[in-house]
Amino acid sequence: MNDNDQEGLDFSTVLASTVHDMKNSLTLMMQSWAQWIERLPPELAQSGERGVIEYESLRLNGMLMQMLGLYKLQLNALPLRPDWVEVDDLLQAQLARHSEILQARQISSSYSIEHDELLHFMDEELISSVIANVINNSIRYTRTAIHLHAAQEDGQLMILVSDDGQGYPADMLGRYNTGARDADVTQSSTGLGLYFGQCIARLHQRNGRHGYIELSNGGQLGGGEFRLYLP
Repeated sequence: MNDNDQEGLDFSTVLASTVHDMKNSLTLMMQSWAQWIERLPPELAQSGERGVIEYESLRLNGMLMQMLGLYKLQLNALPLRPDWVEVDDLLQAQLARHSEILQARQISSSYSIEHDELLHFMDEELISSVIANVINNSIRYTRTAIHLHAAQEDGQLMILVSDDGQGYPADMLGRYNTGARDADVTQSSTGLGLYFGQCIARLHQRNGRHGYIELSNGGQLGGGEFRLYLP
């Protein structure tokens, strides 16, 4: 490689390509892991180590997805593909995705919805990735329970993720909305997840209103509450 090639190397592009390859490798690894688990006797398949491996794998996959998403956002290359989504199905799918980890950690999960036919216009894939990240974080900090709730508030869809942990630190509480308040991505992986969540929320807009996220404590389960608002 000559000097001109080195000067032309875009590290962010190389990093994004590497992250994409890592995500593919992780997917293949977890597929092989699932096949191997099926062949184990029950007393070994339900070990505590299984819960740790599967939780950390989901968490790592979520962080890789966030990094790719933020890279595409920086390039204005993250497409928004909104459609009408049944919110009930969305919440059920997220709990089903995490069911084995929740069971392994003896965490009860539930969801409620304002009414059974609640529909909203959104990018289901992007919103699912935000909710999945919040659930992963709640699994890490909750004591015994996680609850999801969805309702209409002031003409917006509100999706709530609550737990019975110690709650969010005081300096993290409040409303996050790009251009007003940004999550601190330097503090932890949680900061990266919040920043990703606020960016995805803000991509959703209607009639001059943008989506946003909000953190609070002492909600339905007494711990932390993450709220996602979509116009």
